[in-house]
Amino acid sequence: MDSLFPDDDAPRSSAAPAPLAERMRPRAFDEFVGQEELLAPGKPLREAIERDLLQSIILWGPPGTGKTTLARIIADTTKARFVSFSAVLAGIKEIREVMGEAERMRRATGRRTIVFIDEIHRFNKAQQDAFLPRVEAGDIVLIGATTENPSFEVNAALLSRSKVFVLRGLTVEESATILKRALADPDRGLGATRVDIDEDSLRAIAQYANGDARVALNLLELSVAAAPVGDAAKPAPEASADGILDAGIRRIDLARVQETIQRRALLYDKSGEEHYNLISALHKSMRNSDPDAAIYWLARMVEAGEDPLYIARRLVRFASEDVGNADPQALTVAVAAKDAVHFIGMPEGNTALAQATIYLATAPKSNAVYEAYNQAAEDAHHDVAEPVPLHLRNAPTRLMKELEYGKGYRYAHTEADAVADMSCLPPALEGRKYYDPKERAFEKEIKRRLDGWAEIKKKRREDNGQHGR
Repeated sequence: MDSLFPDDDAPRSSAAPAPLAERMRPRAFDEFVGQEELLAPGKPLREAIERDLLQSIILWGPPGTGKTTLARIIADTTKARFVSFSAVLAGIKEIREVMGEAERMRRATGRRTIVFIDEIHRFNKAQQDAFLPRVEAGDIVLIGATTENPSFEVNAALLSRSKVFVLRGLTVEESATILKRALADPDRGLGATRVDIDEDSLRAIAQYANGDARVALNLLELSVAAAPVGDAAKPAPEASADGILDAGIRRIDLARVQETIQRRALLYDKSGEEHYNLISALHKSMRNSDPDAAIYWLARMVEAGEDPLYIARRLVRFASEDVGNADPQALTVAVAAKDAVHFIGMPEGNTALAQATIYLATAPKSNAVYEAYNQAAEDAHHDVAEPVPLHLRNAPTRLMKELEYGKGYRYAHTEADAVADMSCLPPALEGRKYYDPKERAFEKEIKRRLDGWAEIKKKRREDNGQHGR
């Protein structure tokens, strides 16, 4: 079986010990923490793995949630030939060689090949296409692991032939369970080292990990390595030949954990799906008039390093799309926030973004402007592009006047109430209504004005009709 996974039985006396996260990698389902909705006894994915009946799958989830571990369990379980690729290292030549060997093996022995592709989203279209014929022919079973949305990163043809399983980030409790196992395990973990760590410190590590088991174990290992041994006033304990402390306790408190953490690196990809997920959460929280949720999502983006002007542009858009004329001041506030961020930069500009976000979240909402434009744009695209009515055209030349440009135009300022009974739409769209202000906030006043002007125009038409008789 070909695999990139190391042999657990290989001698390691001459090599540095593997990192704690690698040593504690689960070797069987009973060691696996989390993902019960996929891997609990009787669940389809676990059944398929244990019965060696697996079909092509895509494992999609954040880092450190068990994608590679699942592949390793599959490698240890299956009777099929197992080949592992890293999309970072493999090229099209290596892919074609493995595909050719898989086809020959299937024809000669009937034995299938399971191909695990770590970070499949890093393969380009040509590389992904190289797998497709062998998947269709049944020569290989494809297992792809990705942190990116497969809908965007995996070819549609390959995706349609695979079942996508979504792995979630670990909960704080699950991460804490993994840490406790590592502390207790004397063979693969830190059980041979006497460690004194309180529950608050352990939980702080679990929270910092943000659902990533690898991050949690790496931080625990670093904290233990940096911790002082016993009481500084007492002589240092002696170590055994293999380097394991025979006496003394490494003490880890919350302050030491926080010192090790220093600053949390938030999970965020400014060009990937999480970028769009977070801006969507911000937009929808403001739309739902929830300033607490809105400010949280804003902070998530700002603290993760998002371009502040990108956020400002989205706030300006929101001010017109979701607040509109229910509060005309909203657009002014959003543009001012954009100018403030541009003028003073970051991190000082974060409060301008926060002020605008809270203002927009608490402003009255109306999408009437947004709907009006969309309906008008639809007519502009689909209806005949009628010429501008003559009475609305300027007539700067004699020829234009002779062609009756401007004839019949009525200057609103000379009319009673500054409104003329004059249509400004093309004849085919006469009477069309695009803007329908809501019965709330400032748009209620706008609606009152429009209704009043409509009554004035109606009365004048009626009067003109009577005079005409």
